[in-house]
Amino acid sequence: MRRPVALRLHAALATMAVAAATGVVLSMPEAAAAASGATGYATQNGGTTGGAGGQTVRATTGTQIHQALCGRAGSSTPITIEVEGTINHGNTTKVSGDSCSTAADKIELKQISNVTIVGVGNGAVFDQLGIHIRESSNIIIQNVTVRNVKKSGSPTSNGGDAIGMESGVRNVWVDHTTLEASGGESEGYDGLFDMKNDTQYVTLSYSTLRNSGRGGLIGSSESDRSNGYVTFHHNLYENIDSRAPLLRGGIAHMYNNHYKSLNESGINSRAGAKAKVDNNYFEDSKDVLGTFYTDQAGSWQVSGNIYDNVTWSGPGEDNNPAGPDPQSNTTVSIPYPYTLDDASCVPEVVSGTAGAGKGLRVSDGNCSPQTPTPGPSDPTPSPTDPTPDPTDPPSGTNLSIGAGSDGTSKAGGTSYGNVRDGDMSTYWSPAGSTGSVSVKWGSATTVSRINIREAAGSEGTIGAYRVVDHGTGAVLASGSGAGVITFPAVSLEKITFQITGASGTPKVAEFETYAG
Repeated sequence: MRRPVALRLHAALATMAVAAATGVVLSMPEAAAAASGATGYATQNGGTTGGAGGQTVRATTGTQIHQALCGRAGSSTPITIEVEGTINHGNTTKVSGDSCSTAADKIELKQISNVTIVGVGNGAVFDQLGIHIRESSNIIIQNVTVRNVKKSGSPTSNGGDAIGMESGVRNVWVDHTTLEASGGESEGYDGLFDMKNDTQYVTLSYSTLRNSGRGGLIGSSESDRSNGYVTFHHNLYENIDSRAPLLRGGIAHMYNNHYKSLNESGINSRAGAKAKVDNNYFEDSKDVLGTFYTDQAGSWQVSGNIYDNVTWSGPGEDNNPAGPDPQSNTTVSIPYPYTLDDASCVPEVVSGTAGAGKGLRVSDGNCSPQTPTPGPSDPTPSPTDPTPDPTDPPSGTNLSIGAGSDGTSKAGGTSYGNVRDGDMSTYWSPAGSTGSVSVKWGSATTVSRINIREAAGSEGTIGAYRVVDHGTGAVLASGSGAGVITFPAVSLEKITFQITGASGTPKVAEFETYAG
């Protein structure tokens, strides 16, 4: 008799605990999103670029992620949100705004587009808090861990899905993530990676999915056949009961994945779905491919796979396993280029590349993991040119020294002039939690970068903001949190920093301005 998921997790979780204690699990390098670009079906339908070309902001709480989304000029304004730290129910609240629709119990990407969420620094962990993508497009999620999201028990989030997509979602690339649970449905968990109700053009790459009753699905029921065009490549599925994934209708392409300890079933193609299954390595598993738990058949095209200690059940009314000698029963045409690693080296390649904290390493198609080399338009810095910390001032002359300043309000004991005196011990605060402060000159001055520096003890207070050309009213940048903010160079006489959200009373010690 099969042991319950909770019992089978004991050894795996013990190993994870040791890794966490030594810093392995959360050891993630500074990394910018999309270093080597989207792959698979996410490259179709116009492609997937996320927040490329937009503002980059840093977030250490779920609330700050929501504030960054809500602080944009519009719901399609590109933004990259660099996340560091643990995101959980305690630091994630609903934020309102014209460019967002958020919720307190999940990271909500709803009715928006052109967004990248990427883990940086010491790691980004979404703990018991799922990521929900709904009625949205052009989304990248990269280098993050999402763990122990529950649909029952306490706390609950996102219907129990680590990452869930539904309702008219287009072009999503999820890359180098770790998605994990600590049991099956009886322990309160659902799927790790779910797509339903018209979700298309999705790629899951170089990710680890483990320790769950359900890996994920495409389609919520036999009648939900509006989903598809999904690529899964170079992923590790480990200690999963079923749904690796479950396909209802549509087309999916699985190549160079390592499937290990699939306890009940693996790729479940049903309800008219077509699966192209190339050069995967199936190990210590049962019924890794076929149609299971339904009489509505799907189909598959297979080539180059290795079946290592795989067992197969006999066919029945509601089960049609592809093995013990899997053969193709359909053909699938793939519209994008891809290079296959030989299946024999897939376990080694996936071990060195899949999951968060792997330095965004990818395969070169010749069984050798490589660190991606950024292209001219990619934001990832070279090893000798580290990503600037938001608190590091830009090089050049601070144009605020000797300029003038004013604002909308100021708290007692503070002054507008304190933001341009070069003294971190003095500061300006608004009369409430929001307000504006400006730096101004007697003639047109070119500015392309500012640095907002919070007074000691108030770091992290500033939430959503806008940077505005006071003369024209144009929003130059928007986002969340203090630090360095860049935008296309503009000639102006007055620049305004508007604080539209905060977790307390902001204290701006310096409002530095730079030409370049």
